[in-house]
Amino acid sequence: MATILEQIVEQTATDLVKRKRKVSFMDFESFEWYERPRRPFGDNLRNKGTVSVIAEIKKASPSKGIIRKDFNPQKIASQYFEGGASALSVLTDEPAFQGSLDYLSAASTEVDIPVLRKDFIIDPYQVKEARAYGADAVLLIATITEGNQLNELLHASTEYGLECLVECYSEDDLNRLNFEYINILGVNNRDLKTFDVDLHRGIELLNRAPEETVLVSESGLSSAGDLKFLYDNNIDAALIGEYFMRQPDPGKAVEKMLGELKQLVEENAVVTEDQESEKNMS
Repeated sequence: MATILEQIVEQTATDLVKRKRKVSFMDFESFEWYERPRRPFGDNLRNKGTVSVIAEIKKASPSKGIIRKDFNPQKIASQYFEGGASALSVLTDEPAFQGSLDYLSAASTEVDIPVLRKDFIIDPYQVKEARAYGADAVLLIATITEGNQLNELLHASTEYGLECLVECYSEDDLNRLNFEYINILGVNNRDLKTFDVDLHRGIELLNRAPEETVLVSESGLSSAGDLKFLYDNNIDAALIGEYFMRQPDPGKAVEKMLGELKQLVEENAVVTEDQESEKNMS
């Protein structure tokens, strides 16, 4: 029996056939946002002294159903921006997540920070489509690609001027990545088979990437303590969706979490300084 992920990818392939009949590759170049200069995604996540937040705009999920009934992507994008998010992620998959490409363009035009298209991208068509709807970057999920497919998508992203957050789930995924073409690596902390979340597993995989790689932790993050754990392990950014989407004001939730992280970092610095002083005096 096919997993949920396999079913989603199969549905994506079916839907792509229909979309290509309606809009061609060349048609995208006439879209309003196609020629807009792209905003730097990876550089925005390299915020030393903290953990950057990629705040996700997500209406629903296959396992949880509707996550936010009061769903206005433009308003949420503005709230996230005001709350201090370094970048946005917008789910555009419609069958499983009730997303939309229109949500992507609505968010992208509302803020000055970079916006990631989060979807199940298996075809260069979707990369160019993402540019046409205002994305600055795309998510590429290594585990749903085969053979040279991931490299083809990376090359397409370069061709269309978009950055890539390459996501892996396992050691097998990581071992087949060509870091010559990958600048931003994400690890999904959720086990695809058990759906258990393990931040330690995610960090172990992330820290095996080349030193210059931007590192992003994804899934299961919901507190300043989680971010402090990432900070202590030299992770650049956290992608957080469901937790923020369930809060009355998603932007204030981002602001609160980042504020609490700053406090934890400062308190830790004071403790460390005191310990060093005691050591020098002994």
